[in-house]
Amino acid sequence: MLLIVLAIGIPLFLWQLGATGLVDETPPLFAGSARAMAESGNWLTPWVNGLPRYDKPPLVYWLMALVYALPGQEQWNPLGTWAARLPSGLASIGVMLSLAFTLLRWPQPGDQSGEQPTGTMPSRPQVALTALTAALAFALSPLTLLWSRIAVSDALFSGCLSVALLLFWQCWAEPRRPWWPGWLVLGLAVLSKGPVALVLAGLTLLGFGWRQGALAALWRRLRPVQGLGLSLLVSLPWYAAMLVVEGRPFWDSFFGYHNLQRFSSVVNDHLQPWWYFLPVMVVASLPFTPLLGLGLARGLRDGARQGTTRGEGGSERRPASASLRSFAACWLLAVLVFFTLAATKLPSYWLPATPAAALLIALAAQDSAGGRLSGGRLLWLAQGLTLSLTFTLAVGLWMSALWVPLINDPEMPTLPAELLASRLVYRAAFCFSIATVAGLWPWLRGWSSTGWSRGLAGWLLGLQLPLVAFHLFAVLPMWQLGDGVRGLPVREMAAAARREVRPGESLAMVGVLKPSLHYYSRQVVLYEGLSASGLVNLSDRLDNETRRGQRPAAATSSPTVLVVIDASTSQLPYWQNLGATPLASNGIYRLWRVERARLDQEAERLQAAGKARISWRDPRPERY
Repeated sequence: MLLIVLAIGIPLFLWQLGATGLVDETPPLFAGSARAMAESGNWLTPWVNGLPRYDKPPLVYWLMALVYALPGQEQWNPLGTWAARLPSGLASIGVMLSLAFTLLRWPQPGDQSGEQPTGTMPSRPQVALTALTAALAFALSPLTLLWSRIAVSDALFSGCLSVALLLFWQCWAEPRRPWWPGWLVLGLAVLSKGPVALVLAGLTLLGFGWRQGALAALWRRLRPVQGLGLSLLVSLPWYAAMLVVEGRPFWDSFFGYHNLQRFSSVVNDHLQPWWYFLPVMVVASLPFTPLLGLGLARGLRDGARQGTTRGEGGSERRPASASLRSFAACWLLAVLVFFTLAATKLPSYWLPATPAAALLIALAAQDSAGGRLSGGRLLWLAQGLTLSLTFTLAVGLWMSALWVPLINDPEMPTLPAELLASRLVYRAAFCFSIATVAGLWPWLRGWSSTGWSRGLAGWLLGLQLPLVAFHLFAVLPMWQLGDGVRGLPVREMAAAARREVRPGESLAMVGVLKPSLHYYSRQVVLYEGLSASGLVNLSDRLDNETRRGQRPAAATSSPTVLVVIDASTSQLPYWQNLGATPLASNGIYRLWRVERARLDQEAERLQAAGKARISWRDPRPERY
């Protein structure tokens, strides 16, 4: 079964991994840092665009850089995305295998609300089905599918944290298993995204131990004092070295801004309501959200019994190996509660909860309702709602001609027409229609409520397999189409800049800011906004700013500058006044050569008129 999971995971997360370019805005910063690390040999401090990058720990950079260090990059990794995305893809495959292994090695009893004190144990085929459906429920989450193909640290962090938590539960379920592997992997999670890994793991374990009424036993089995020491032994040396080498700037940026400030206040305008993660949870499990709701309710109910059930003969303690449902519920709630309390909220923050959601979905599908009609009706209801969601999505995709033209992205003005012309949306609709038919098949066969329950895991798999095809044959081609509309023009501008650049000539980008221009041009890029202050800043930065790979130069020694500008910004009067020489264009972007003397004159005029001021020296927590 693990080979089947691997055979599905490899195409889901690795097929055509390098077929599209880096997605702006954050992934090129990760990829650029990792490539610079491999080329410079500085494996301590990440650098990008001539500046140190302090916002994330090094594990994802190290893994990317190891691939960037391989020879022949131009032949097998021309867009840089194989190296940059491989850690994310492998991490998600690792989670799939870990989920399947856990359920195969420790089969969970069915719904424990019936007359049997420990629930009905599934048959071997049911165990295999549950393991496979859990792996697929994780892999088919829209969040997993997206972040597993993006060159950032979220999928790697989620993978390390998830494997660590599963190892903790395995140690609880089987006392003979060693206590230390989970703490070792947790240390890698701390190297992936920071101390938040310790917080989420601690909240999960505390909640689980409390709900099971076994905090003391869990403490003895997991040895958290020694375990935390091991996690810190893995992660702390890099943090200590960075504090020694980089000092206060690293402390203020990483710990102050990217950890404490993100939790306590809103950064980058990511203000969301307190209930933000409830709809995120719904969307992240589509179309299986009703099964998640049922599984979560049962996981909380199991935990509330504090490790015991009552049969006809009295109270009987449930084995620790039967507690995975409760553990998954505590895991999901730990992520929900912690990030709900955080001031800054992003969809990617829900990613660590997707493996727990997958467990709850698969175990809900496995449940046989313990002979109770009410349990069977709940399963029937969850199944019917899941099927209704699948059907609704199919209908919405078939009706794409009505809503695709409403897409209005100024960076991709031709996307609606190209998407409809490709008919890829109809391919997606066909996949969801096949899933709907597969889900309707038991209805057509006239299953009883008991039959529904016993066949639900197989029914879920029948729904999931067409969605695997949906991802491979609809989503990935759509991704390539979007890359051609949104990403290719930036890469063409980078290629044009490399062709046109003169010795000592600087490169700038104004208006729409795309870090991929730096990555693909292999030059330091001075980024400025579309306002008049952006023009004034650019003039002053060319004279005064120093970066690694970029030195200030007077207009007399470097009389021109290359500027990549978007079509909308280029129409503003102060940019029109520069009398720039057009060199190339693609999509919404233009490449200009601007005389530094004209740029300086316009900057002086704007400042004298009080329309702009020099602001690039103002403190900013994030700069590239």
